[in-house]
Amino acid sequence: MNDLESAKELIKKKIPLISNSPGVYRMLDKKNQVLYVGKAKNLPNRLKSYALDKNQAIRTERMLALTNSLEIITTSSEAEALLLEANLIKKFKPKYNVLLRDDKSFPYIFIEKDCDWPQLSKHRGKKNKKGYYFGPFASAGSANWTIKVLQKVFLLRVCNDAVFKNRNRPCILYQIKRCSAPCVGYLSKTEYSKLVSDAILFLTGKSKSIQKKLSDEMEKSSEKMDYEKAAILRDRIKALTQIQSSQNISSTNLDNADVISISQEAGKSCVQVFFYRSKQNWGNQSYFPSHDKSHTEEEVLASFITQFYENKNVPVEILLNKKIKNLNLIKTALEKKEEKFISIKIPTKGNAFKLSKMAEKNAKEALTRKIFESETNSKLLDELADKFKLDITPRFIEVYDNSHIQGTDSVGALITFSAEGFIKKFYRKFNIKNKDLNAGDDYGMLKEVFERRFSKIIKNKKHTDVIIPDLIIIDGGKGQYSVGRKILDDYGFHDIPIVAIAKGKNRNRGDETFFHEKKSFKLSKREPLLFFLQRLRDEAHRFAVSSHRMKRKKALTKSLLDQISGIGRNRKRALLNYFGSAKAVESASFDDLKKVEGIKKSVAKKIHDFFHN
Repeated sequence: MNDLESAKELIKKKIPLISNSPGVYRMLDKKNQVLYVGKAKNLPNRLKSYALDKNQAIRTERMLALTNSLEIITTSSEAEALLLEANLIKKFKPKYNVLLRDDKSFPYIFIEKDCDWPQLSKHRGKKNKKGYYFGPFASAGSANWTIKVLQKVFLLRVCNDAVFKNRNRPCILYQIKRCSAPCVGYLSKTEYSKLVSDAILFLTGKSKSIQKKLSDEMEKSSEKMDYEKAAILRDRIKALTQIQSSQNISSTNLDNADVISISQEAGKSCVQVFFYRSKQNWGNQSYFPSHDKSHTEEEVLASFITQFYENKNVPVEILLNKKIKNLNLIKTALEKKEEKFISIKIPTKGNAFKLSKMAEKNAKEALTRKIFESETNSKLLDELADKFKLDITPRFIEVYDNSHIQGTDSVGALITFSAEGFIKKFYRKFNIKNKDLNAGDDYGMLKEVFERRFSKIIKNKKHTDVIIPDLIIIDGGKGQYSVGRKILDDYGFHDIPIVAIAKGKNRNRGDETFFHEKKSFKLSKREPLLFFLQRLRDEAHRFAVSSHRMKRKKALTKSLLDQISGIGRNRKRALLNYFGSAKAVESASFDDLKKVEGIKKSVAKKIHDFFHN
């Protein structure tokens, strides 16, 4: 009996033991890795199709041949099964499901509630604070830009509470007319509350009334010959117009909607999502779900919707460009999740149809760019294999570099590349831990990074998701090549080739020397492969430098208080709020330290002794 027949027999034995109810099933391989997650209205009937159907897709037969066990979860309704399926797909990322890999939390604009001086800020993650959330925004950049413009219009504070409470004069934001300086009493609570109310009205779509209000105030100021105030109001109206024009991609009455369109080509798909909130466009995002070539647009789109909204708020209206199966079921599941009415439409005319077509066009263009980039990268990888006489064309490349200032705040960096482009989820930074290294010892740093990286690969080798690189590129010369080669050989990775890239004498681009297999050579300055390798090296350098800067910045912001044992975040905050600065804490007397809320006598003595002994 072959593996396919064995799997079918396994399913046949399971069927009599399962009740005729909706639920979710998981197919697992010999290593207990989840191959596929599916849902069904009637579990036995769905499983019978796997066991009895003779004309199945090749993909399905391949999946069944790998199936070693079957797990069943029953639910009270089909809608519940759909939500559970989406949750499990996101958790296990099964090989034979359509996968939505890009699952980052979308940013929101947040304004506090029940607070005297509410702060305007960007928010990600759980909505556990009391207040007003506006969004989602397609990217952090669009949210930051909107906050910047809102500052100009409504003059709300963006500083945190610690800064706000300890100011005795206005900051630069007041000077450049982006804040009303409530921290130093330039504005009463009533006046500030009006600004907050106006900002909330604007973000909920009532921008015309705000604009009229500002225009009336400007005219009154002009009549009173208060031209300075009139000029300020004019600038605020200008900023308001700017944000309106940028957010209205086209005239629309969509108050709370997502426009979702799919395009498919060469077995790949792109899903474009436009976010509309308060009759304004809050940006768009392209997604490239991973799936088998046999999956249709309708199948991919249906799976995308259930996974996309699994951990996100669902808008009142969803516009699609393709009809999908189980539309009513998906609608019911989302309504159950949100506890509100949700409309899912495929528009055929009017403005909604235009928006859907616009999203579809964007999806098609994004997919074309993705395919072109992938094809170009594949050609360059083939050329790389040919030039360096590699045994195989590398499909997964790791590039290494390090960054430091005379040995301080040393960081090693690893970036990854495939035919799809840079894979940022596999990027890694290594804080150099070896204190015995001489300042600026690049060889010692590289040795530590390689040892930590490949010892971890060996440790996790039994896991199927461990990816071993086909090629390693090092930003360095002959010495770095020798160090890298020795470490790989010591750990048993003799078959992984290494290429080291050394800059020329004057560090000129185009004068690089390449080291590989005890040979050194140069590439022509006009050779596309040279530009490609430069791009990989530069990305590794960028990531290393940015990681080093972050580490250095973090070190600079550390206070002496962090060095005192028993002083955690809460006590540190209490001390800084009471004294205003770490320097003031340093010069404080023992009696003054005792007065701080949360600081016991023993802790006060410890702080005092730290600074004065």
